[in-house]
Amino acid sequence: MNEPTLSLLALLLATFVAAGLVKGVTGMGLPTVAMGVLGALMTPAAAAALLVIPAFVTNVWQLLAGPSVAALARRLWTMMAGIVAGTVAGSAMLARVDPRWSGLALGVALIGYAACAWASPALSAPERAEPWLSPAVGLLTGLITGATGVFVMPAVPYLQSLRLDKDDLVQALGLSFTVSTAALAAGLMVHGAFRAGELGLSVLAVAPALLGMRLGQQLRARISPALFRRCFLLFLMLLGLELVARPFLP
Repeated sequence: MNEPTLSLLALLLATFVAAGLVKGVTGMGLPTVAMGVLGALMTPAAAAALLVIPAFVTNVWQLLAGPSVAALARRLWTMMAGIVAGTVAGSAMLARVDPRWSGLALGVALIGYAACAWASPALSAPERAEPWLSPAVGLLTGLITGATGVFVMPAVPYLQSLRLDKDDLVQALGLSFTVSTAALAAGLMVHGAFRAGELGLSVLAVAPALLGMRLGQQLRARISPALFRRCFLLFLMLLGLELVARPFLP
């Protein structure tokens, strides 16, 4: 990445305030929004490096917001191990592939997530399947995370299918996103795509992300969460379509 300019800093500020606001209203979406916006303006590898610290801080906050961390970690540890292995392996694509094609992969991930979330299929994973399904979902989530910087597929629908209560689901998502963020940072460093300058900008992005979360939490009580969610998903789908089309445009 080139030396940060005033316009780049303003863009980062606006992006992470917006991404934090989405997370404050919906409980998720900060990395997805940040990758979608920044990935349309810079290489996906650079965008992923910038989101690591604010995503980690906000996800740890979400993870520690309830009493079930240890129980969820024991239940989901094979999924978390799969996420780590898949992310470190998949990040080679984010770091080394032509940015046009890694951007296309990011676009596909955004469209897939938006379509799945819009449809909201009523999935239910039988308990007897968890011993093999959890590591498989974790590995696939990790590969997608490593290749695109987006943490949500298929981890989010899988965790929803476990029929956890509301508070446990929020914590389980926080656990998955925290592990994904740490593994993405490790993968980017292993493949030489996480540099000192990007680390500094990532640290600077924490404050606007937390400000956005606070605003989103206040906004949640004043708007229809369902309407906000539909607008958010439509925005992600349009961003995804633009990224998918980019390699084929003159």
